[in-house]
Amino acid sequence: MSKVSESFANAVAELGRVAARIDDAQVEAFMAAIARAPRIFVVGAGREGLSAKAFAMRLTHLGKPTHWIWDDTTPGIADGDLVIVVSGGGSIGHIDYVFDRAAEAGGEIVVVTGDPAGITPKKAKLVLFLPAAVYKGKAEVVPSSQPMGNLFEQALFILFDQIAVALAARMGISKAAMEARHRNVE
Repeated sequence: MSKVSESFANAVAELGRVAARIDDAQVEAFMAAIARAPRIFVVGAGREGLSAKAFAMRLTHLGKPTHWIWDDTTPGIADGDLVIVVSGGGSIGHIDYVFDRAAEAGGEIVVVTGDPAGITPKKAKLVLFLPAAVYKGKAEVVPSSQPMGNLFEQALFILFDQIAVALAARMGISKAAMEARHRNVE
């Protein structure tokens, strides 16, 4: 095996350890919040934000009206809307600011984090803890040989994809129906 293939295998093993520690009850509560939401707003920053943005795309494919907070065409949040806040380390200033404004607007907020003791998740009624090494996180999580928040970001992408698959099954949405909602101007 090459050095890269060895580190790849190590990363996959780390992801397996994260998967074993995911709290299924928290995932179920997260999926229930998505299912009942009239509209969904998603926010995150950096590489974890890219994972969150990919999830927003999948929620759209599921037929959920979904908006990326940083998009200029995003409408205002109203009572009952779900706001998915991704804050890996739990204490990102501008993400915390968005949390506060969304709460003032009446949004139901869930924080997905690698550090539930952070400033932002401590304010949330619903938290989805992803126990993977995250940049500037302090929680007891699966450690990583990878730099900064790689493990959290990778696990987040996979977790969100698997939640989308589970939601599609639960909501009776076929792959064909999801594909019909895919952007068709590419």
